[in-house]
Amino acid sequence: MRHRKSFNHLSRKKGHRKAMLANMAASLILHKRIKTTTAKAKALRMFVEPLITKSKNDSTHSRRVVFNHLQSKEAVTELFREVSPKIADRPGGYTRILKTGFRLGDNSDMCVIELVDYNENLLAAKSEAITKTVKRRRRGSRKKAAEELQVADKHAGDVKETPEETEVPVEKEVTAEKSEDEQKLSPEDIEEITEKPIEDIKKEVPDEVKSEEKTESPPESIEAAEAQEARDEIKKEGEAEAREENKENKKQEPKDSKNTE
Repeated sequence: MRHRKSFNHLSRKKGHRKAMLANMAASLILHKRIKTTTAKAKALRMFVEPLITKSKNDSTHSRRVVFNHLQSKEAVTELFREVSPKIADRPGGYTRILKTGFRLGDNSDMCVIELVDYNENLLAAKSEAITKTVKRRRRGSRKKAAEELQVADKHAGDVKETPEETEVPVEKEVTAEKSEDEQKLSPEDIEEITEKPIEDIKKEVPDEVKSEEKTESPPESIEAAEAQEARDEIKKEGEAEAREENKENKKQEPKDSKNTE
């Protein structure tokens, strides 16, 4: 009977149980992985993990204590030389139990018990996952930085190629020329220009516009400018009178034709 004991007797007496656990612990340290029943594996974990913790302090006393439990020189040397440096940073939990199913014959629950730091497959998978995540982050940051630099270069090139200083005066000159021409031509003149052919329009263009197109130099003195303005006004008046006469003649022509009929 158990009589309130927390460990499993494993259906064996003390001497048999102690020898069995010592042999299993030595095999686990030498081979790093053994196959056994789940009940024995749980008992072995309670037996071997305190010995692995003891091996972190490599002294004569700790070696003698571990040898007293294992009774194997090869297992003790392997534990202190190979295993203890590898598990130095791990604060407990040195073993892992992996269930494999049930045994044929007695249908007992079977498992594999191994040292955590010696499972190469799991360690390789973890290292690959870490490297993949790091590479993805670095690639994304580099691409973003490259795109930002390209956008900045494009904006800088656009500013250099089309400076604002060259565009503004040209627009002002064009608007100024349009405003002067519109002021000189009345709405009646615009209607006549649309009705007349291009050759008549060229003949009736005022002298001022021709002078501006030729870009002649301004008069040398103020008196000459005033005289030229007076002449231009006289010409404009004559032209206006001639236009009015033409309009009246056009209006009278249809009436005369009716009378003749």
